[in-house]
Amino acid sequence: MGTHPSNPSKDLTTGRTLLDLVQDNQQLMSPEITKRYGQKLPFLFKVLSINKALSIQAHPNKKLAEQLHKKDGKNYPDDNHKPEMTIAITPFDGLCGFRPLNEVAHFLQNVPSLRRLVGEEDAKRFEQTVSGHEEDSSRAEENKKALQSAFTSLMNSSPEDIQKAAPTLTQQAKDEGAKFAGDGGPSNDGQELADLMVRLDGQFPGDIGLFVTFFLNYVKLEVGEAMFLKADDIHAYLSGDIIECMASSDNVVRAGFTPKFKDVDTLTSMLTYSYAPISEQKMTPTEYPYCKLNTAAYKSSSSATLYDPPIEEFSVVKTDLNAAGAKVTFEAIDGPSIVICTGGQGKISVGPKTEELKEGHVYFVGATAELVIESAGEQPCVTFKAFCELTGREDAGGVSGKM
Repeated sequence: MGTHPSNPSKDLTTGRTLLDLVQDNQQLMSPEITKRYGQKLPFLFKVLSINKALSIQAHPNKKLAEQLHKKDGKNYPDDNHKPEMTIAITPFDGLCGFRPLNEVAHFLQNVPSLRRLVGEEDAKRFEQTVSGHEEDSSRAEENKKALQSAFTSLMNSSPEDIQKAAPTLTQQAKDEGAKFAGDGGPSNDGQELADLMVRLDGQFPGDIGLFVTFFLNYVKLEVGEAMFLKADDIHAYLSGDIIECMASSDNVVRAGFTPKFKDVDTLTSMLTYSYAPISEQKMTPTEYPYCKLNTAAYKSSSSATLYDPPIEEFSVVKTDLNAAGAKVTFEAIDGPSIVICTGGQGKISVGPKTEELKEGHVYFVGATAELVIESAGEQPCVTFKAFCELTGREDAGGVSGKM
């Protein structure tokens, strides 16, 4: 959902793309956002339903994106960076960011097939460098170099070596069960990790991604939980339904769990190799203050929750209207929004214009428009509103259109 030229949203009434609409009417975007980002939305809004692991990947920063696009426009279709935010609609699991170093060292000691792929020399060098200094900030650069060396060695393993090592790994998982990999390491359950190995091998037999798992945090999100990924953060989404919002880019550097184009050299050189527990990437949502929930009775069972990452391109508000007749009125903002309904039904209004709202319905809301969403029926009405605002709020009217 957005204006990215590879697949812009379309207005169902006119058939025109959203890119055409906002280019023809600058007031839909606001002059400030047009000046900063051009006549296009600065964010992409997605719903992902992950039944099979998505690729191990990272998204380039702005400078690297410009270089990759100039060098290989086919595989890197634009010159923008792509920080992104994930909000769980159902229970979700994935891999995100490098584990704390003591966990990587633990797996090198307890998963023989992993150690063979990394190589004894690189494994020992990693252990000697980080041992006793895993949390020493003064040694961070040395630790990162050791982590990069070990990870790059793994990623450059030959396909033949990976194919030989994978059955050994999955057999270890089946044989050890709850005791797998030294009981799963400091932050993982052994049985859970063993089950994960078997599951991933069933989806991508003999894939390098099986071994990458031991370098990355294994994260689980419950409904409503969220995490933020900076550009150059390595990750892989494994299962669950999520709302995803990101800067408007389609650049992906892949290296595992995929039949698509892989760019191992770019991936291993671009990563920051920051290492931390997953708790540092999980977000803390807050109440969204710039809206009004109607009546005390409805307010007690309804909410508007803000997910606000540390970038300016986007934020997201999740609204739960848990009773028929419950209503939320969003103050006008000086920037564009996209609203999607993920559950229930009701109506959505901008000024005198009102449209039916149901699960899967998507709307664009222009800048300076007051927006009203009202629930109907027995099921809770759940919406997500992605928006960008660079200045203060206005009281003028606006435009909405169904996509």
